[in-house]
Amino acid sequence: MLIETYEVEVFTPPCEPGAERFSAVARLTVDISDVLPYLNATLRGAIYLPEAKALTWKKGGHNIAFHAYEIATSNVEDRDGAEKELRGLIKLVNRTWERRAEITPDTTTRQRPTPMAIYKLLPNTNCKQCGEPTCYTFALKLAASQKKLADCPPLSEPQYAEKRAALEEIVIETPAM
Repeated sequence: MLIETYEVEVFTPPCEPGAERFSAVARLTVDISDVLPYLNATLRGAIYLPEAKALTWKKGGHNIAFHAYEIATSNVEDRDGAEKELRGLIKLVNRTWERRAEITPDTTTRQRPTPMAIYKLLPNTNCKQCGEPTCYTFALKLAASQKKLADCPPLSEPQYAEKRAALEEIVIETPAM
């Protein structure tokens, strides 16, 4: 196990006094820099910055940052949710570290797709079946990991197979922890 002990701090960001959202930080007693290339290889849409020993990732609308001695999450609904998310991230790091022999580390730096790049690959029917008023609104939420490709029923239709395949290559789908 890589991370055995850590301290947690949950707070409301100072830039948003009175906000209903929380941020949380796990301060680690061990340097996790060596696991970051393995996380980069397994977390779709992660952005790894080797020179900074940092990896960022979006999970369900939460911004997550992995640093040498710290893991942080933001935009969480409540304190308990923030603590639970950090516990899940610690487990993810430990599980990835334990499986590192099975994973080819990836040190490349990628960029997240823009909402416009996603929008251009959507059916553009504005059918509202995804629960959003427009395909562009859906693209914004897809880019922020707040929606999944499966939330767009037209993408399952045969005439959109090529677009769906292209989207699967660029869109960040959050794996279960």
